[in-house]
Amino acid sequence: MPRLALSLLRHAKSSWDDSTLPDHERPLNPRGIKAATRISRYLLEEGLLPDLVLSSDSVRTRATAALLFTPLDRPPPAIVYTNDLYLADPDEILAVVRREAALLDRAPPRHIMVIAHNPGIQHLALSLPGSGRRADIERLALKYPTAALTHFTFEAKSWRDIAPGCAVLERVITPRSLKD
Repeated sequence: MPRLALSLLRHAKSSWDDSTLPDHERPLNPRGIKAATRISRYLLEEGLLPDLVLSSDSVRTRATAALLFTPLDRPPPAIVYTNDLYLADPDEILAVVRREAALLDRAPPRHIMVIAHNPGIQHLALSLPGSGRRADIERLALKYPTAALTHFTFEAKSWRDIAPGCAVLERVITPRSLKD
């Protein structure tokens, strides 16, 4: 049976310097820029670059995606920005994954990354594992910090088949866990 991979990334730390900006329009702060750069290096070093990226269309998620994939020495993955992921709940996030993968049915992506917001991204990450290191799952329950990455695999033929409780939680990475 084919193996599908799903990576969930919470956007990097945003700036609250301008209190007049609507939430959707907040940019990254310097700490967020540094964190996204660390995660970018990790993805490249570990060979975890996705085939398709699904991102909220907020300024901070767009900036996170740009920092993740701009420095590559190869073409970046396809990125779909959608308002459907802005502050989406876990069911909405999974619906977007299934919908976008179905659009590519003839050549479905093997690895999809979602860049979105809390609490939806954390709740989805907690709902997916059927197995994985208990300590990682417990850590996710406590906190899903900005720019945190979770990586799951599924034994599934199609993205329609992925569901809560069916994934293997392969890794939990935070920017702080990575060295400069």
